[in-house]
Amino acid sequence: METMYYIGLDVHKRSISYCVKDSSGTIHSEGSIPATRVDLDRWIKILPQPWTAAMEATMFTGWIYDHLKPHAVTLKVAHPLMLRAIAAAKKKNDHIDASKICDCLRCDFLPECYMAPTAIRERRRTLRYRNLLVHQMVQMKNKIGMLLMEAGVSYNKQRLHKAGYFRELLASNPDINEGLRALLRLCRETVVRLQKTESALVRSLECDPLLLERVERLMTIPAVGPITALTWALEVGDVQRFPSIKKAISYCGLCGAEKSSGNTIQRTPLSKQRNKHLQTTLIEAAKMAPRYSPALALLYDKERQKGNANRATLAVARKLLAYLMAVDRGQRSFQEVETSRCVAA
Repeated sequence: METMYYIGLDVHKRSISYCVKDSSGTIHSEGSIPATRVDLDRWIKILPQPWTAAMEATMFTGWIYDHLKPHAVTLKVAHPLMLRAIAAAKKKNDHIDASKICDCLRCDFLPECYMAPTAIRERRRTLRYRNLLVHQMVQMKNKIGMLLMEAGVSYNKQRLHKAGYFRELLASNPDINEGLRALLRLCRETVVRLQKTESALVRSLECDPLLLERVERLMTIPAVGPITALTWALEVGDVQRFPSIKKAISYCGLCGAEKSSGNTIQRTPLSKQRNKHLQTTLIEAAKMAPRYSPALALLYDKERQKGNANRATLAVARKLLAYLMAVDRGQRSFQEVETSRCVAA
């Protein structure tokens, strides 16, 4: 029977520290290599066979994972927060971290996290870049309003970013001098350019063969548009990784944490341990959902009567998440079941 070798990797921008151990915990080799594909190829050739490896999830993990995966028996990525709780120590450096990751892998204590396929991660990068463009677009629109307010220029807030009104404002308002006019035109050109780029990115994702059928199916849900559907498909990846709706709600940050000790139970506000992209998208969709779905409108009104509008929005967001999971798991379009109440005579 072949001896399996276990490798712990501590990944950084410029270097990768490694520790290789056998099943008994004996160190076979350890050291550090530059974080380049060429150096990884050289290192792979001198590794004992067969081997399995683990690394902490970082900004640099993706390309290293893709490069090593074809050569490993198994390759795992560890949840950084849970790993920190397991491997906490007074003394800490890269070699010790690599050794501890190796021991967690060898003893089957590694808190593994989900690693999406390469194709999904590449498209997710595009969607998150689109989110950055939207953020910059909002900043530029706010800057236009700030420039006008600084100069004491009166304007219609609802129509300010309409092309015709903006052109007329620059041409006819005497309070706008040449210097301010140049800045306003530059801001407007930036907004238009960002809008065109953002629209092109969304169209490319909507028409992508890998996502087309899934996104169309998700968009049959009331109040779920292309952005919500794309965000769900690309941020979640494989929906089967969630054994229950409660797990998905926790992942999306639609519930608070719990701190219990003895007879004391303390509920905290919404947890910061979440996928912030999904959380933001679902909450924004939940704010609009009651306008498109009578069932969600009833749910919102019921929760709103308890006195808290934010909790009502959260309840709608959780229901939307349940719809998304049901459609994704069932691989079929959304169909709302009408429930009838039987009244006893």
